[in-house]
Amino acid sequence: MNSLIKKYLHYLKVEKNASPHTVLSYKTDLMQFSSYLVHQSSAPSSDVIDVNTVDRSSIRMWLGRLSADGLNRSTIARKVASLRSFFKFCFKRGYIDTNPAQLLIIPRQGKRLPHTADENSVQAMLNSIAPESAIERQNRAILELFYGSGIRLAELIQLNADDIDFTRKQLKVTGKGNKERIVPAGEQALMALREHLQTRLAILNDDTVPADSNAMFITARGLRIYPQAVRKMVKKYMSLHTECEQKSPHTLRHSYATHMLDHGADIRVIKELLGHSSLAATQVYTHTGIDRLKQVYDKAHPRGQTEEKQSQKKR
Repeated sequence: MNSLIKKYLHYLKVEKNASPHTVLSYKTDLMQFSSYLVHQSSAPSSDVIDVNTVDRSSIRMWLGRLSADGLNRSTIARKVASLRSFFKFCFKRGYIDTNPAQLLIIPRQGKRLPHTADENSVQAMLNSIAPESAIERQNRAILELFYGSGIRLAELIQLNADDIDFTRKQLKVTGKGNKERIVPAGEQALMALREHLQTRLAILNDDTVPADSNAMFITARGLRIYPQAVRKMVKKYMSLHTECEQKSPHTLRHSYATHMLDHGADIRVIKELLGHSSLAATQVYTHTGIDRLKQVYDKAHPRGQTEEKQSQKKR
């Protein structure tokens, strides 16, 4: 079975242009399922397992085990998606006669509201950074860019110096599925990026490899910045000024969308800015702006206020 998993992962990477994170997640899920089958059959390895012997019952038994182990619904839902995609691939390529995962139902997940920081806290955080060194200038540029453009962490990591168009006030990012899109950036973010570029070369050193020499953001070792370093830096600055539960790059992305919505931006525009493939993914932000919606309702609806307030408004 391992040989088919390898073929499937190659298909994901080469033909489907799946992100490295997606490929790794699917690999983890499928190898876990493969190990479960080996344990259940007492086979010496998963290569001995004939994929045609896998039936719906064995899949449901594994999912039941995961649920009993306390895995949350979102994790189990991803593992179901992994199995469905893998067995669909095997069936279409003729490796199996029937698809045991065809009728699997992905567990329904409760919608979680995005974590956001309040507007004043974000402003205080950004205004507090004194760019006295090259690294501090870079940190400020990263934070301004997260909040000023709403890009994802993976998109920021891949940015190169020539992806920024200061004349048109926009940047080119590579999103999910290796899809390129153009994202506008605010004046404060562009100003921080300009200042960072003035001292960016000072961060480069003899350890910098050619592939990283054009990276927009660089570690102290002179290499392209990596996700863990960005998360650590963001958490450090957010902890000083915000009390939100989650302090991460994605919280700044959520805050970007929520604050835009609070100030009257159309949700369809926010969808395009965030790079969402469907409006359903963006609509979660409407829940965070319920106080603003109530205010609009009270002012606009003829029965939204008491008669006393209506008479005061007419005066």
